[in-house]
Amino acid sequence: MSEPNEVDLDKPNAARVYDYYLGGSHNFAVDRKMGEEAIAMWPELPQIMQANRAFLRRAVHCCVEQGIRQFLDLGSGIPTVGNVHEVAQLAAPGSRVVYVDTDPVAVAYSKNLLADNADADIVGADARDPEAVLASDEVAALLDLDQPVAVMMVALLHFVGDESAPHEIIARYRDALAPGSFLCISHATNEGRPDVADGHADLYKQRTATPLTFRSRAEIGGFFEGFELVEPGLVFLPQWRPVSPSEVGDNPERMTGLAGVGRKL
Repeated sequence: MSEPNEVDLDKPNAARVYDYYLGGSHNFAVDRKMGEEAIAMWPELPQIMQANRAFLRRAVHCCVEQGIRQFLDLGSGIPTVGNVHEVAQLAAPGSRVVYVDTDPVAVAYSKNLLADNADADIVGADARDPEAVLASDEVAALLDLDQPVAVMMVALLHFVGDESAPHEIIARYRDALAPGSFLCISHATNEGRPDVADGHADLYKQRTATPLTFRSRAEIGGFFEGFELVEPGLVFLPQWRPVSPSEVGDNPERMTGLAGVGRKL
């Protein structure tokens, strides 16, 4: 398929750089150049992104096991293997998924990918505007907000600066959800690899339209206000319900992302 006309090929895009880290093909030369610079600075980045993707899959399975059949994936990015709808619908056929992203490439490819899937769609919208997202035709068609929904904020909030009031954004989603809904978060932290975190944040600030904000464990934990964290709480990415001990490794803190899942009380 052709690329959307509104794609800016002069500036790297965080979603497409993430796709590059994961070995995807939905990225451009400008994205690959930045990705290569970032990996030269921080060689473990591809492994970190894979650990983040693995957390997403485990979190979806957790929610399905708790009876969730509706998912709202905010900042979903470029379609790659192991999307929310693939995991959820394989585990529980008929699960309904709405993706949300502002990147025209992510929206276009997702529309193409989901064309034959009646239970999944994507909204081209800004996740920082909960009212617009929740009022969209796609959400109205697929999600019943009177029933529990799992809201995925996986690798999203570190692209939401403090000036955008992330706590308030989360609260607006939370207040629209039925009790028993879930919030799944993974977030870059400045704990674990402080020696490279600042340089990585500077690269995103200089090169992309979405600066990166590393936050502490306490700051990330505060995003779960109104939710009860399920076991094992807020932990480094590989430590969240690993399938096997080998997934955790000897130094899980080197993955420099914290992950947690909370249930709305």
